[in-house]
Amino acid sequence: MSKFIGIRHEDKYVMERRAPLTPRHVERLIKGKQLDFVVETSAKRIFTDEEYIRAGAKISDNLGECSVILGVKEMPVTFFEPGKTYVFFSHVIKGQPYNMPMLKSMMELGCNLIDYEKIVDEQGRRLIFFGRYAGLAGMINSLWSLGLRLKEYGFDTPFLKITQAHHYASLDEAKKVISEVGQEIAEKGLPEELRPFTVGFTGYGNVSQGAQEILGLLPVKEISPEKLLELKDRDYLPNNLIYKVVFKEEHLSAHNDGSSFDLHDYYAHPEHYHSIFEKYIPHLSVLMNCMYWDARYPRIVTKDYMEQLFASGRPKLTVIGDVTCDPDGSIEITHKGTEIEDPIFVYNPVTRQPAMGHTGEGMLVMAVDILPSELPRDSSNGFADALVNFVKPIADCDFSEEFEDLDLPRAIKKALILHRGELTHDFKYIENYLK
Repeated sequence: MSKFIGIRHEDKYVMERRAPLTPRHVERLIKGKQLDFVVETSAKRIFTDEEYIRAGAKISDNLGECSVILGVKEMPVTFFEPGKTYVFFSHVIKGQPYNMPMLKSMMELGCNLIDYEKIVDEQGRRLIFFGRYAGLAGMINSLWSLGLRLKEYGFDTPFLKITQAHHYASLDEAKKVISEVGQEIAEKGLPEELRPFTVGFTGYGNVSQGAQEILGLLPVKEISPEKLLELKDRDYLPNNLIYKVVFKEEHLSAHNDGSSFDLHDYYAHPEHYHSIFEKYIPHLSVLMNCMYWDARYPRIVTKDYMEQLFASGRPKLTVIGDVTCDPDGSIEITHKGTEIEDPIFVYNPVTRQPAMGHTGEGMLVMAVDILPSELPRDSSNGFADALVNFVKPIADCDFSEEFEDLDLPRAIKKALILHRGELTHDFKYIENYLK
């Protein structure tokens, strides 16, 4: 059993600069757990080769001597070697067709696959995640997009002082700028025509909390979804206050037969529910989509509804920050996840076509697929803090043993999608997508 751990260079996206373990965490594991690390050389990773060398790791252009390889995003079909263990975000648990060839290759080679997304506690809560940083970067980007779009509409606002997240050296630097914008809004207000200014969040997990953390740097008052519908009836609302609304499942969907909403039933039988979110959309200035979604659940913004919304003129809703970023998913007008270098597009509801950039007729959508990589140093540190204690048990495990006998922490064992090339019990359903 080799204890050599490999850290792979990320190559799925040009601006993917994260690492699953930072030099600080590698040094801790080398000194404290007597593990050896081989780090694949990378010119773009936020942590330099030299930083890993100082931590005690070896730098190489291949990871052939490593039995366990850690990455962040998907790995090429040609990368895998027989019998090795790979730990990364595989994006196969929904049967994603674009990753089935990768999964088949791993199965044919008898690989072991551990997916970060499935490392959860006994309550099903994820233990290792970038979600908070997706929310943080997603909100920064959406406020930047908002400034550009409002300028296009003829409004000069303090949001123009915000730039895209990856331009900041750190999260603290971004927060400082946004706090200054918040102070200016508090003192001078926003244009009267934008009043009341409202920001809605779908979801309340790590992603949503990260996004709300950034919005909280502005002068914010939280109100309920029910109060949102009443704002238009108020005689006067201040223009130096932003209203925040968090939508939960019961605000998004209703039972088809008119019975009361039941969260357990919703998760068990989402096909029995339909979306009711459209009643809130006309009252929002910005929508931050931060919830989990798969094809079983109702969409909250459809192409048909978007066409209806624009039929009576430009709507109040100016920007959709689709942090969830499921192509043709909960936000149906998100046709694809965008790249950091080209992060936003305007969806034309009449032609039903997107145009990259912030100009043109329609709805501006920010849908960057790898948002945490816009804050690569901060997000890698946070991720590695959660991962570091699981590395030695994975390195020490003898994966040649039967699944029942594997000496792994329960959370890791539950996240083992492939064992010796075979789908484990909880993931047998993926066979339906491999056919």
